Amino acid sequence: MTAEPIWIDEADVVRLMHLGEAIPALERGLAEEAAGRAKNLEKTAQHWGKGSNMHAIGAVYDGAGIFGTKTWGHTEHGSTPLLILWDAGNGRLLAIVEAFALGQMRTGAMSGVGTRWMSAPEADELAVVGTGKQATTQVAAVVAVRPIRRIRVWGPTPEHRMAFAEKVRASHPGIEVVTAESCAAAVKDAPIVTLITRARHPVVNAAMLARGAHVNAAGAITAERREFDEDLFPRADLVAVDSLETARRQSSEFMDWYGEALGDEWAGVRRICDLVGKGDARPANCDLTIFKPMGMGISDLALGIEILARARKAGAGRAMPHPQRIPPRLHE
Repeated sequence: MTAEPIWIDEADVVRLMHLGEAIPALERGLAEEAAGRAKNLEKTAQHWGKGSNMHAIGAVYDGAGIFGTKTWGHTEHGSTPLLILWDAGNGRLLAIVEAFALGQMRTGAMSGVGTRWMSAPEADELAVVGTGKQATTQVAAVVAVRPIRRIRVWGPTPEHRMAFAEKVRASHPGIEVVTAESCAAAVKDAPIVTLITRARHPVVNAAMLARGAHVNAAGAITAERREFDEDLFPRADLVAVDSLETARRQSSEFMDWYGEALGDEWAGVRRICDLVGKGDARPANCDLTIFKPMGMGISDLALGIEILARARKAGAGRAMPHPQRIPPRLHE
């Protein structure tokens, strides 16, 4: 008998996987993409009202026999993201996953992957620009892949950056955490810089960054936002994205520099999956590296597949009745 589909809630997600496990799960998914065994449904977005927006992404994993979509909307009153998983062979619903915690893990884990493959292995300081809900997992992901001894924190609101610094100290005892009075002071000489803001105008330019720095530009994921100035690109020896197509359509930072058509100008922009899949090392004597994660279905599905497997093994989740399936149309 076919197992009933299950509803996996936020508490289940948190119990079943932590960020340190999400990073290798994501890398396994990226390796599948590099090998051509996982394919994206490209991200779509729509906007309305005072900053509200909706998104849809998806992917199919041939090897796992699963496809899925994640849909969510940001409004001034909240959000309810959901990841839906189906059997790729027969179309049966497998699971619905409440995906707020999963999305935070995925966003942080992707920066962890970028940091592991693109920053200097000996990098031991992190500057985090932004103190919102996503910043916590961004910090944890970098700490998971590099020997961080000091974290610098900056956000435009003094009370927020002080509160965030205290939160980071509590989460990462033994690591020095300091606040900076300006963004420039936070990123000065930092070997790893993570931008996780909602800025509409650049907060970082090339003159602020030390030679050898790696930048995770994780906050500006819609076209109206910009976190870094385009003068970073001429210094960059390695530039990577999670999705070329999404960066081309929704990252103003990349669209302004490379253009909106995926032509020769984009030839030097790498997919992070290719770095992972080919085991490419960071080039020697890099001046600057830039990683732009926009969010893609392969990433969320990589974690969703792992969480589903863990839920089945642990007997977690709430059983749901099978929804009625529409049979395939018979040829006349």
